[in-house]
Amino acid sequence: MRILWAVLIASLLAACAGTQSTDSQPPAAVEDRGVGKPAAAQPVETRPIGGVDLIGRPAAGAAALKDPNNILSKRSVYYDFDRYDVKDEYKPMIEAHARYLRENGATRMLIQGNTDERGSREYNVALGQRRSESVKRMLLLLGGREDQVEAVSLGEEKPRAAGANEEAWAQNRRSDMLYPGEY
Repeated sequence: MRILWAVLIASLLAACAGTQSTDSQPPAAVEDRGVGKPAAAQPVETRPIGGVDLIGRPAAGAAALKDPNNILSKRSVYYDFDRYDVKDEYKPMIEAHARYLRENGATRMLIQGNTDERGSREYNVALGQRRSESVKRMLLLLGGREDQVEAVSLGEEKPRAAGANEEAWAQNRRSDMLYPGEY
């Protein structure tokens, strides 16, 4: 076994010795990259930076919020008696307000849920909250952010119409979407 190892090692040494050349190789080329030289200045692309509104004022497109011909001037969602689901007729209006919130990230909105005078105070506060939350959920699903929208309930405390009849009650069962400066 020792003889086999000795033959193997001798063969390897001979193979290694045979591959070495007495010719010397030329040194590797070195590329001059201008070390110590300043690099050529590259042009920098600049883009205008949008302003940031830290106090939540309405954005520049706020004129649309007051234009009676613009859907954004519509701010109330009305409900059937004892209901808080948003009717199909109000969905385009809510979609427009969600788009406005997406495009104006610094804008805030307060949604006030209201009820008519029927029902206990506690029941009406809870129903008003469900109404405002239903509008808020739609706004968030359509791209508004949680930090932009607040939902509160006023219950029966802020009626739009006086009276104890269906016409007055129908005007009081609503959610109002308000922007800064409107509440």
